[in-house]
Amino acid sequence: MAEVEEALKRILSHKGVIGYIIVNSEGIPIRTTLDNSTTVHYAGLYHQLAARAKSSVRDVDPQNDLTFFRVRTKRHEIMVAPDKEYMFLVIQNPTET
Repeated sequence: MAEVEEALKRILSHKGVIGYIIVNSEGIPIRTTLDNSTTVHYAGLYHQLAARAKSSVRDVDPQNDLTFFRVRTKRHEIMVAPDKEYMFLVIQNPTET
């Protein structure tokens, strides 16, 4: 568990990182560094987006699987690593990286 804590601290120390969210397979945030309303907003939207992206990858190649995707907007860049049990989101300011 100490290794996980250390990895999360390293992620937060990167330039431009605003915060992270860990979401369970049901789309419920279980750990975050952001405020509650922002966390719920991001978790709900990106849980749906990850499910659709995973389905699209499977439609193209049934043997393949989605492991990571990045969404960049004018204000933020969101990196998403979906897995079977959890999804990890990192939100950063792209102008500070």
